[in-house]
Amino acid sequence: MPAARVLIDGPSELVFDYAIPEGMAAVTGCRVKVPLRNKSSTGTILDITEKMPTKFSLRPLDALIDPEPLITPKLMELGKWIADYYGAPMEQVMRSLLPEAVRQESHSEKTRKVVCIDTKPDDETLEKLSKRAPRQHLILALLDSAGGQMALADLGGGSVAASVKSLAKNGYVKVIEEAVRRDPDQGEEFIEDKPLKLNPGQEVAMQEVLKQIKQPEKPMLMHGVTGSGKTEIYLQAAQYCIDAGKSVLVLLPEISLTPQTVQRFKSRFASIQDQVAVLHSHLSQGERFDEWHRIRSGKARVVIGARSAVFAPLTEVGIIIVDEEHENSYKQETSPRYHGRDLAVLRGHLEKCAVLLGSATPSLESFQNTQSGKYQLLKLEERADGQSLPIIRVIDMRVEGRKHKGAPNILSDPLRGHMEKKLAEGEQVILFLNRRGFARSLQCGDCGHVCECRHCALPLTYHRKEERLICHICGHQAITPKKCPECGDPGIRFQGYGTEQVEGILKKVFPQARLARIDADSMRRKNALKDTLRAFHQRKIDIIIGTQMIAKGLHFPNVTLVGVLNADLGLHIPDFRAGERTFQLLTQVAGRAGRGELEGEVIVQTYTPHSPSIQYARHHDFPGYAEQELDFRKQFGYPPFTHCAVLGTRSGHERRAEFTLQNLHKRLASDLPKGMKLGDPLPSPLTKAHGQFRFQMMILGASARQLSRHVRAILDQTPAPEDVTVVFDMDAMGF
Repeated sequence: MPAARVLIDGPSELVFDYAIPEGMAAVTGCRVKVPLRNKSSTGTILDITEKMPTKFSLRPLDALIDPEPLITPKLMELGKWIADYYGAPMEQVMRSLLPEAVRQESHSEKTRKVVCIDTKPDDETLEKLSKRAPRQHLILALLDSAGGQMALADLGGGSVAASVKSLAKNGYVKVIEEAVRRDPDQGEEFIEDKPLKLNPGQEVAMQEVLKQIKQPEKPMLMHGVTGSGKTEIYLQAAQYCIDAGKSVLVLLPEISLTPQTVQRFKSRFASIQDQVAVLHSHLSQGERFDEWHRIRSGKARVVIGARSAVFAPLTEVGIIIVDEEHENSYKQETSPRYHGRDLAVLRGHLEKCAVLLGSATPSLESFQNTQSGKYQLLKLEERADGQSLPIIRVIDMRVEGRKHKGAPNILSDPLRGHMEKKLAEGEQVILFLNRRGFARSLQCGDCGHVCECRHCALPLTYHRKEERLICHICGHQAITPKKCPECGDPGIRFQGYGTEQVEGILKKVFPQARLARIDADSMRRKNALKDTLRAFHQRKIDIIIGTQMIAKGLHFPNVTLVGVLNADLGLHIPDFRAGERTFQLLTQVAGRAGRGELEGEVIVQTYTPHSPSIQYARHHDFPGYAEQELDFRKQFGYPPFTHCAVLGTRSGHERRAEFTLQNLHKRLASDLPKGMKLGDPLPSPLTKAHGQFRFQMMILGASARQLSRHVRAILDQTPAPEDVTVVFDMDAMGF
């Protein structure tokens, strides 16, 4: 008798084997009901074997929930590749393929009762009803004015239920159940816009994209300067696929941070708005359930989403578009630790469709793939509106400090002067600082004590609005001390600054200006970011101060000045990608200026003005930066010339976490395959987080599969202590 391996729904990783009853058409990917102890549970079939080698009889499956598998064969193939490549259990992969909202029985289609006119009564009957049963007469009148049908709730719900029942009994109306879509954009109005005329550079790129859609050969990387019109090419390529009867998948780094891009897609496809689905983490479980089933049923042919949307159950895919492909947020932080961009390329190969990656600052991995011939490179070297790129000025804050006798100067004199000028001319300003809160830390000037989180090896950040010290890792809060907890000195003072402090300074320096702050603290309310950006677009706000939430995907023609308050944040951290990320962030932020008819300027404040990341960004020179950085990576054997994995341990007991990693290091080193390099086991840069001590080591190898399989084999043979968690991250993006 054939048997099925079933993943049981729920937070645990329970997988059991069941016999398939004769006549039951169970296949891989089907949802089933199974007996579990003394109750019935639900699960998903992971695999089927013709004969299960077991000495005891298996309990049979109870029933099929869905006769058709929810996971397409190509998605199942993608899932098995993820399990093999990233070294993740298949049951964890299945949880990514099938969202919890789809797996759980508690979620279902939402319906409502609709009252429809069945047989319209004649005038005489209506006259009698108006006297004998005025409420029934009113219901019929309302239905007639509404075109023959209305939702029961709109008619009055329970208060009119008896009257509706009487009308139905006499055959005048009928009550039907109607599915109701839980629309994430309920109440939003999208006005259809028309395709824009492409400039010569865009036209050349567009023709190459259409060629690949018709006959896919290799993925495309579109390197276009900020404001070069990449989104318009995405839109026209998507329209071409829809006209050809195919579906479209669009991945965005963080959909909640790129509302303008979503709006542009929804506006372009306003005429087929019901065929556009959105998938991201801000959806409710009900909204996610509805959107997923609309995609699977073929009702939605355009899917816009964050990294998990790469698993959308689309069929007949024409193109997969990955916007801002360099973004780290495409990398999943929990198991399975996949990279959304890389899976998009693989899915394009499985679906035999075109794949288009786009960025003004491509990742060096993707750029190297164009150099080696794996990807096709498309270039957009001019802005779509013909405007020149903004002039970038670098301000040496060491000189500014000497000018002001060492006093901390958040706004340099040149930046302040330019802001006054732009505001006087009625133009808008964006200030960028990638640190939220009021002050970075609280430190005693006498003994040097710093107030740290008790759960993490990190200083607590002061937030003035809450009057609290807050840890940005675990969220722990503490009351702000009036004097040093260590020595009792009342001279304890704030160090560094964040967006909250900058906002306070701007209110004093520019009292007439209308300000808004955009960071994780100020944008907690649902739609707060969308509303703030809309107000900025309508010129109701003069200055925005924000974190990386404002760094990408925004188009405001009246912004003529962008100020970067501290370009050094993130530059001097122990990560070989630190320089690349700084270059990307500066280039992206600078691209927010001068996107209209007015010329733009960018002022970058830094204490390391001669850093290659800052100098190449200043000249908008991605090829130059890529050449230098790739040469450095090649010399030291870093990605993209090798694959980099991180093996880490964490535990509440520091010594156990350290010993476990040292033991794994010895075992890995004893039989290390040729071409692999093993780093030393060391404390993580953030040595403690959430009360857990953390240790890690880097593993480099030319072959990703060889590396993954070697590590996984050692992990299978080396059980970790109960209170130690071992984490394996293939193609790690952070340390």
